[in-house]
Amino acid sequence: MSRKLVKFLILFDNSSLLYFPGQFLSGRVLVELKDDTPALGLHFHVVGEGVVRLRKHGHDRIYDKENYIDFRMRLLGEPGQGPVLLSPGIHSFPFKLGLPLGLPSTFLGKHGWVQYFCKAALREPNGLTHKNQQVFIVMNPIDLNLEQPSIAQPFQCEIEHNLGVNCVSSGVVICSVSLDRGGYVPGETVGISALIQNRSKITIKETKASLTETIQYLVRNRVVQSETRELAALTRGKIRPGANDEWNNEQIYVPPLPPTNLRGCHLIRVQYDVYFIIQPKSFEKEVKLQLPITLATYPLRGNEGTLRGKHGTHYPSTLPIFRPWLEEKTV
Repeated sequence: MSRKLVKFLILFDNSSLLYFPGQFLSGRVLVELKDDTPALGLHFHVVGEGVVRLRKHGHDRIYDKENYIDFRMRLLGEPGQGPVLLSPGIHSFPFKLGLPLGLPSTFLGKHGWVQYFCKAALREPNGLTHKNQQVFIVMNPIDLNLEQPSIAQPFQCEIEHNLGVNCVSSGVVICSVSLDRGGYVPGETVGISALIQNRSKITIKETKASLTETIQYLVRNRVVQSETRELAALTRGKIRPGANDEWNNEQIYVPPLPPTNLRGCHLIRVQYDVYFIIQPKSFEKEVKLQLPITLATYPLRGNEGTLRGKHGTHYPSTLPIFRPWLEEKTV
């Protein structure tokens, strides 16, 4: 059949390949033949899976896996029956199935992934099987308007930290940090306000606000690997002993990113935080405040239904599924 088989394709009706849970996945398997061709069957398989894989001693080892879709059907032929003769030309075999609700979004990380794909297998009587595969993308949206109301409100974090070495106090640093709200979508900006009071004898070298992404990989509910990446940052200079510094609604841009968490996936967690960091000019350890935020797919709207976007906000038309920095070498 290899010489007779001209084309063997999986074609989706949705050319963007992007689907939401609950939608129908439909399309056709296209077979183009040059001559009369016997076939025992055309098998179609839809797969959705989450995998955590770590590399140990130079070998890949799959630590855990879970299935979200495992749907099989025959598009041609019946079990136990003989071969079907296909005539020359193009044959189209349609398929359609509803995607389950609650599917986690497609995601690719360094040590694991969530992926969806279709496989087609055309079997011929001599035992040979011709195969093809096509990936599709699932996006499980998060709407800020459907989350807890507190996510639209400002929130803050405070700390009073003693500076000093070997139990000898050099005074305290008092810091209060607030964000304009707790939830955002890519293209928006995070508004940061802060008041730092340096009541110590030590100069503060700099203060920094950092937007970070943390990905955790789990096996049997235990975190086996974690990776953190800084996405954007703002810094300010020295605060001398006895002096104060104030941040007044400073803005950090949120780049195109997958939403917070992979709802429906129990192997991979995605978390976003704003860290406010105070770096003393000595051997003192940095002081760090953590403010978790939610990144969603749909932005907040006002009571009249209009977007509550800030002036100059640009919402990206697509969100990244694959992450180009994964190929970057890490130290």
